[in-house]
Amino acid sequence: MKSNTLKTVVLIFGLGLFMSNYSFGQQGRQERKEPPTFEQLLKEMDKNEDGKLAKDEVKGPLKDSFTEIDTNEDGFISEKELKDAPKPERKKRNK
Repeated sequence: MKSNTLKTVVLIFGLGLFMSNYSFGQQGRQERKEPPTFEQLLKEMDKNEDGKLAKDEVKGPLKDSFTEIDTNEDGFISEKELKDAPKPERKKRNK
């Protein structure tokens, strides 16, 4: 009789632990990170504080796509150019 009780307790505890971890893991997926605003990018990357984003100031995906974003080819990314920029493709998930 003790063996069945012990098995039941372990099973209930295991299921409770699994469900709490499962629901906690799902919370992170619901939160989507918004892309930074132009003002945030200026604050972070505008080294010479001229209110413009030059190619030598930007980094990451913005630097990689600089020529596609800088549509008027003046060497700077404006707020309008950033707003109109093509959205980066999402990484494909492995199923």
